[in-house]
Amino acid sequence: LGVCYRDGEGVTADQAAAAECFRLAAEQNHAAAQSELGNLYACGAGGVGRDVSAALAWRRRAAEQGDPKAMYNLSLMPEVDWGER
Repeated sequence: LGVCYRDGEGVTADQAAAAECFRLAAEQNHAAAQSELGNLYACGAGGVGRDVSAALAWRRRAAEQGDPKAMYNLSLMPEVDWGER
């Protein structure tokens, strides 16, 4: 449902409604929703406001569940401490 609101598929596009749908699903441990919510926080879209810490946390939760988009987006964040290499 969040994707439909985000993209305006079958409904009028509504970024705030998309963010709320993603948040509700993310809190139920839906990995794709966690990844999408992380993206919204990273960009400050959907009325959530830019919050790098929240973006990192949601993307990390999704990546830990195996979400490939979250893994990729997490790898691009300079805030991630990868430790010694």
